[in-house]
Amino acid sequence: MSNLANQLVLAEREDVARGIRLLLASPLISARIAPETFDLVRRRREPIAKWFDYYCGWSLVIEPRLGYARLMKVRARADASRPARRERSGNAPFDRRRYTLLCLVAAELLATPVTTIGLLADRVTQATLTDPLIDTFDTSQRAERMAYVDVLRMLESFGALEVADGETESFVGSATAKALYRVDATLVMRLLAAPNGPSQFAVPGEEVAVRFEELLSALRRERRYGEAPEAAHAVDGASDVQRGLWVRHSIFRRLVDDPVVYRADLSPGELAYLTSPAGRQLIRRAAEQGGFVLEERAEGVLLVDPDGLATDGMFPDDSSNAKVAALLLLDLITASKGGVVPEQLSAEADRLLGEFPRWAKAYRGEDGREQLVHDALAVLDEFGLVRRSGEVVVALPAASRYAVTEVKSAEAS
Repeated sequence: MSNLANQLVLAEREDVARGIRLLLASPLISARIAPETFDLVRRRREPIAKWFDYYCGWSLVIEPRLGYARLMKVRARADASRPARRERSGNAPFDRRRYTLLCLVAAELLATPVTTIGLLADRVTQATLTDPLIDTFDTSQRAERMAYVDVLRMLESFGALEVADGETESFVGSATAKALYRVDATLVMRLLAAPNGPSQFAVPGEEVAVRFEELLSALRRERRYGEAPEAAHAVDGASDVQRGLWVRHSIFRRLVDDPVVYRADLSPGELAYLTSPAGRQLIRRAAEQGGFVLEERAEGVLLVDPDGLATDGMFPDDSSNAKVAALLLLDLITASKGGVVPEQLSAEADRLLGEFPRWAKAYRGEDGREQLVHDALAVLDEFGLVRRSGEVVVALPAASRYAVTEVKSAEAS
């Protein structure tokens, strides 16, 4: 009986750790899209919800009858490093037009439980006609239809839209293509993970661009830390308890959201917490409960998921030419203590393209090598491996994890 109890405890720990990491990668889980993942999170909802609430200050909403789980993630810092991506080869990030269409489509979907791709497009067109600040949606243009389809396919991936008949992709080829959808309005409303809804701020449309940073901060403001927004190193107008809560949550949010947390990037309060005995013990405990491997170095800290569940991006990874080039160019960058300049990287990219003539065919054009360098550096920057100082690209400490080393066998010696 004791052995059985131990096995059950171990099984629960493994389930909780797996559920935590799966939610980090996919904060919105639909029972229809991922039934096994949803069932796991539903069964272990209490310990998983407690982990996120205590360490990160994030709430987990699970609706078994409606069939979805939503982790309300609020980033420690607002940035554009994790854009929405298109559900097609290349996974290119959404541009401004696609974000605009996403908001318009989501608003129109709330009005009906069933719609067609054509009727929905007509409603979006009418909405843009009445708003002087938005370009009119024109389905006669292929680029517009493609952007529209990218939005719909992303909503399908979340479970907010279900194709009952037809195929969404066919609309790219023709505006007369047919597709019938079932709409999950509840999931559409759950897409926005912000403590404060945009409808709370009565701002004239022409002022949005000028006051964008102010409005973004207001959307993300969490009153549990005090009435005033967070400053760089403290929470203005907050009590010591609220400030301590913010420091703890900000540290853990960065640990689970960022590839690496460098001590040099932390505020004095965050650094003091991270290096304190209590803080370090808490980080080790959180890593163990979440199934992570904790790496502590002099320069910073990172959580490694040995199963690769907790992230939507991997490195190293041969899934794209840019990631392959990033790994190859990283050798050149790490070999130079003072960093490298774009000309050196372009020369190395040119050498790689010449050495592997059948590789990276998309980068064989006139500006191919410059574009390859640009895309590779974007990958390295995303994973916290390089920093750009003017025209010089310098390797950050985490880049040493991928350094090439020479290993001598016992036979050779």
